[in-house]
Formats: sequence, C-alpha cells, structure tokens
Amino acid sequence: MSTPSAVNRAPTAQPKLPRQRWVISEPHPEESAALACEARLPVVLAELLVARGITEAAEAFAFLNPELAHLHDPFLMLGMDRAVDRLERAIAAREPILLYGDYDVDGTVAVVLLKTAIEMLGGPGDSLVRFHVPHRLREGYGMQSSVLEAAHAEGVRVVVTVDTGMRAFAEAETARRLGLDLIITDHHLPDAHDALPAALAILNPNQQGCTYPEKSLCGAAIALKLAQALLERLEPARAREKTLPSFLKMAAIATIADAVPLTGENRAIAAIGLRELRRPMGAGLRALFAAAALDPAAKQITGFDVAFRLAPRINAAGRMDVASEVVELFSTRDLHRAAELAAKLERLNRERRDVEAAALTTIEARLAADSEISADRLLVIDGDGWHRGVIGILASRVVERTAKPAIVISIEDSPNGRIAHGSGRSVDGFMLLAAVESCADLFTRFGGHAFAVGFALPAEKLPDLKRRLRTYAEQHLAAREPERLLRIHAELPLDRITPVLAGWLKKLEPLGHGNPEPLFLARNARLVTAPRIMKARHLALELAQDSAASSAPLSNDSSASLPAGPPNSPAPISSIRAVGWNLAERAMELYLEPGSRIDVAYRIRENDHPDFGGLEIEILGMQATGA
Repeated sequence: MSTPSAVNRAPTAQPKLPRQRWVISEPHPEESAALACEARLPVVLAELLVARGITEAAEAFAFLNPELAHLHDPFLMLGMDRAVDRLERAIAAREPILLYGDYDVDGTVAVVLLKTAIEMLGGPGDSLVRFHVPHRLREGYGMQSSVLEAAHAEGVRVVVTVDTGMRAFAEAETARRLGLDLIITDHHLPDAHDALPAALAILNPNQQGCTYPEKSLCGAAIALKLAQALLERLEPARAREKTLPSFLKMAAIATIADAVPLTGENRAIAAIGLRELRRPMGAGLRALFAAAALDPAAKQITGFDVAFRLAPRINAAGRMDVASEVVELFSTRDLHRAAELAAKLERLNRERRDVEAAALTTIEARLAADSEISADRLLVIDGDGWHRGVIGILASRVVERTAKPAIVISIEDSPNGRIAHGSGRSVDGFMLLAAVESCADLFTRFGGHAFAVGFALPAEKLPDLKRRLRTYAEQHLAAREPERLLRIHAELPLDRITPVLAGWLKKLEPLGHGNPEPLFLARNARLVTAPRIMKARHLALELAQDSAASSAPLSNDSSASLPAGPPNSPAPISSIRAVGWNLAERAMELYLEPGSRIDVAYRIRENDHPDFGGLEIEILGMQATGA
C-alpha cells in the first residue's frame, strides 16, 4: 500500500468504464426470519439461502454441509450399464482403449480421471489406455476420423470420448465402419430435434430419456461418474470411501473451471474436492501448487484459487502449446518430470498473459481513437496475427470494459488464403449466437451457445460480416448508454460484520456460477479518515456505520439466531478498512473527505497480511447517501 495521499490527487488516465446500475434483490423478511429461527442461522445467511430457493432447515443443512452421500448413483445415467459392461470386457481381455479428449481444463482432467480408473482396474503391466487431446490450432475442437483410423491400425477396438462427441456424426460413422465400439461422454447437446451420433453408449444427462437428476455436470464430472461406476462395480465400499474422494480433487478443479452451476451434485463435487485438495498426493498436483505459489497445508484451497490460479495454468497448455502435457503432468510419478511440466505451464501462462495484454492494449487504443467502432452496439474488432488461443479471453475483456457484446477476430495466413478466426462474448439480453447464425452463409464453420460463439471465414468476407452484424445489432439491441449491472443480494450495515458472521458466510463456499459470492449494501457509511490513493488508481478507506442505518430488515443482530457460543464472542467492529480497485476516480467525483457519507456495495474479505490482517471489505460501487 502506498503512502497516504489526498483524494484529489489525479489518477492515471484509464479508459472510461460504463456507468454502474445497482439492482437490489427483493428481500424475503418472513421466510428468512423463519428459516433463521428453525435452522439457527444468522438472518442474513438465511436470506441468502431463501434467495437460492432453500426454505427448510434440512435443505439448509444439506446445502451448507456437502457430503459424499449427496453424489448420485452413476447407474441412474442412461447408457451407463452398456458403457461399463463394454469397458469391463475390454479390461478383462486387455484390449487397448482410446480416450479422445479436449484441450481445455474440462477435457484434459476428464482424460486423467478415466485413464487413472482404467489403469487401476487393469492391474500391473503395460497400460491399456491410449489418449488423444487435439491441438487447438492444428486440429480444433472435436473428433477427427484420421485419429480413429490410426488408433484402429494400432489395435484399438474401444474409443471413449470425454467432453466431446455429441456432434461427431461423421466420426461415429467412421468408428462403425472400422468396427470400433464408440462410447460418447459429453455434456454438450444439440437441439432436441437433432439426431444423436451412432454409438454403443452415450453418457449425457441432458439427452432425451435420461432421468439422471443432475443435468449440469461438466465433461470431467461425467467422466467421473463413469469412473465411479467402474470402480464401484468391483469394490463398492472401498471405491466410495477411499478412491472416490481422491478422484474428486481433479473433478472439483474441472467443475469450477468450466463454470457450471455450483449447486446440487456439482456443489458436492466441488466442495468435497476442495477439502481433499488439502492433501495433494500426486506429483503433478503438488508441482502445480508450487508453481502457483499455493500451499494447501498453510491455507485452505478455495474456488477462487482454482478459477484464477490453477485453471489458467492448466488452460495455458491448450491455448499456447500442447494440452496433452497436462495429462502427462497429472499422470507422472516422477517428481523431476512433474516439476518440469509445471514450470512449462507457468511459462506458457506468463506468455499467454503477455500476448493477451499486448493485444488488449491495441484494442483499447483502437476503441479510444475510432469513434465509429466504439459507437457500434455490437463491437467487432480484428487484428493480424493475434493468437487464436486468447481471442476468447480478449472478447470477454472487451465486454467487461464496454458492457457491449464483442467479437474479436484474428486474421492469419494459410495455404488456402487469409483466414479470419473469431470468438465472441455477449451481455444479458442479446443472443450472440442468433446474430452469428444470421450470417451463416459467410462461415466455413461456426458454433457456440447464446452468449459465446466461435467461427472461421475467408478474410475477404470480413467487411460483409461487419456490415451484416452491425445491421442485426441495430435491429435487435436497443440503443442505450452501456451500463454494468451490480447485483446486490442483501443489506448488511457495516457494524453487523463480525468474525462469527464471516465464518458462517464461508459455509456458502465454493462460490461461483449459480452460487454467487454475496454482495452486500451498507447505507449511510461515514468516512473516518481521509481517503488514500494506492498506485494512482485504487482507493483505501476507513468506514464506520451510524447506528441509524442498522435498522435495515436484514441487518438484525447477526448473532441473534446463532447457536450459543463462548461468553466472550467478538463484538461488532466500530470501523472497518475498505479497498476499492480502480475507484480512485470515483472518489474524486464524490469529493470524499472525512465525515462524508456514502452508500457502499461491498464484499466481505479476510486479509491475511501479518501487519494489517483481519476483516475488511472490498467496495465494488459507491454513491453519495441519498443520491
């Protein structure tokens, strides 16, 4: 933290962010009070649970205490019996098995899980498992018949796809022609009216006729269910009590990285897996933790650690180089080789960040200089030679900065002429895939879902694409000032924050899609000291809460409905530290000084710094009280 300075010190010029609009969730005072009383929870935690559809004490206990019993029977999944029967015959006959994966965290972890399970069942000797992870740039997503033909020539008779295969109609026909038994495990699904590939078995909880309770598993979690079924068929008790918890470590990483809803069975997978990560046993996992400067023995691994420290390093292999080395990393028992591979992932991730930062600087400069582009309702930005492995991330960054849907395009030379590869991300309310589908005749390939797309087309068709997308956006996206929505989940005055309450809120973890981190509102907070500017852009405050603001309906004494605790429980804090990233300019706009009163949207944080650790808040938005 830099030396304190007056708030009127001019911050370094930054791109102007879209205006912020607060959306405050409707409270449920009666339901949350009843749940707090019945389940003996803090009222604010009960409100957060009610907002998630949890109104009964038993439901609340199950949500806050995930356990192995919350995992469903894998044989409830359509096709599981046929898949397990065929793999058991292959293992017994020692037939080679090909695992066909994908190049992201989900796809590579899925390969690791099934490879490990099959090798455990196969016993000593040479491994039965072959695996193929496609190269992002040379092969792209999905199966290729040439790989199946090569595998058949090497004696493979069983192919299991992981995180891919639901659209592999031609490849499934190749497998049938070659006499390969194809087992597809995938969580992607075409429209309901589309046919399914011809396969021995398809494991996908979303396919018609499948009654499996959890519909939003990631690809690696479906591979986990297949591994679970294989292992439990042999030794049910040992598999569930000993082996399955170990497998959940890797499944948790993929579940969090793939941004599936962290509810239901996904929550159990993620929560138990994170607990198990306290004891990483594999050489590769330990090496990856060391590369990411994570020490699970010293600090509990969180969903944030997985999403922002582990997953980017794993993904870097597929973005920048060869993703198959991720499988090797998590399979090797050689400590030296594991350290080499983890160091390579670290280098690739730094390279990815540098490439991304350079391209983003160019994009921001272009948006600042070209008013015609920046005024478009749908931003389409192209550049020569931008790395295809980062254009999706770049599109996300542009959306974050502009609050507009964005497509980033890399133009590359190829033997067939110049090719434009695009990746897009959208905002709430605008179906980007529909916009791309309106230009389907221009593409050599395209796909995605409502809010994320990818495509390729000849570069000479780019002007036509931009024109047609601009027209589509003008017809389907209302003209308005871009804005970033800040969704506030509950009101919580600052003087109600205690270590006890912070401990209860931790039971909501792991946080992520479908289970967002709580964002609170405190009204009429008072600045105790002068604001401090940090590194020209960031803000540090000391805030206190006036008692008048403590009468908010959801701010009942946070310990009033807690189980009885020790007589000297910590008292509510009188003031609290607050940090606001990139909020120095906002502080200038509000003319903040000691005694100023503001409403703040914030998250509770625990700072573990040895000199100034403890509870603090991270401000995501602020406005003058009464504004």
